[in-house]
Amino acid sequence: MSVTDLATIDAALPDPHAVQRPETPSVQVASTNTPDPVQDKGAVSSVETPDDCLVAEICIDRYLWSVYERAPKIDTIKVPERIKVIIKKKDKTRTVTKTVIKLVDEDFTWKDPKAAQKAGMPLMKYVIGGMDRSFKLKLYRALRAMDEAGLSPGITSGFRDDYRQSLASGNKAATDSSYHGGSRRGGYGHGLAADLVSVKGETRAERWISSENLWKWIDAHGKEFGIGRPYLDRDPPHVGPIDGKEYADKRGLRSAERAGLETNRRHRSAVRDDHSRTKPASSKVRSI
Repeated sequence: MSVTDLATIDAALPDPHAVQRPETPSVQVASTNTPDPVQDKGAVSSVETPDDCLVAEICIDRYLWSVYERAPKIDTIKVPERIKVIIKKKDKTRTVTKTVIKLVDEDFTWKDPKAAQKAGMPLMKYVIGGMDRSFKLKLYRALRAMDEAGLSPGITSGFRDDYRQSLASGNKAATDSSYHGGSRRGGYGHGLAADLVSVKGETRAERWISSENLWKWIDAHGKEFGIGRPYLDRDPPHVGPIDGKEYADKRGLRSAERAGLETNRRHRSAVRDDHSRTKPASSKVRSI
């Protein structure tokens, strides 16, 4: 992306306060793994913004769409599998069936297009257009900063309606309750979540390391742009606005409650100490 194009876009956007974009140290990753043919190799350059992009919201949507397009839609899911094993007990052997969990790569590239088709929308309008406008602005600025820091961010999931949420795998919110855009959260145009990873690296292992560095960057600098990770390592890619209900419920209020409990504990401890110091020493009376 050229400096001129970026300056043109930023000039058209509301900027309530100047944001200092922090520098991020370069990340060294191992390269001993087998390359993954579905991925781009090495660091990914910043995405391009078309020269004819004149309207700020259109520019934001196109940029977010480009970041979405470059991210592979591959995840690791837990699949239960029943196997037969031989056990020995009291000098007798027998065969039993045991359930084990296998980690399997799942390609979910088809899920967003299927949901967009069901909604009767082009994919870009569905995935990007369904997100809340103010959240898109926050996300745009944060992703730009990540791009400039060399973290090569990618969006694996944007807006999700109830149908798309029903297709999701693993730990997930109820079908209508996803902050990605479930009907209980307002539906289309009110999506307040996106899943972010790094596409930097030749193998999945390298890209996982790069993604971990990207998530650490969000934890360190995301508040400067108004975004954060509500679930931390329980759902590392999931990002939402820090002024939203989800972040407050999972991070803000609980942190405040913990701080309040700690303050109360210290207060009670201090009261006990003061009471011990002021209480007169007891004396024993000997009966004669």
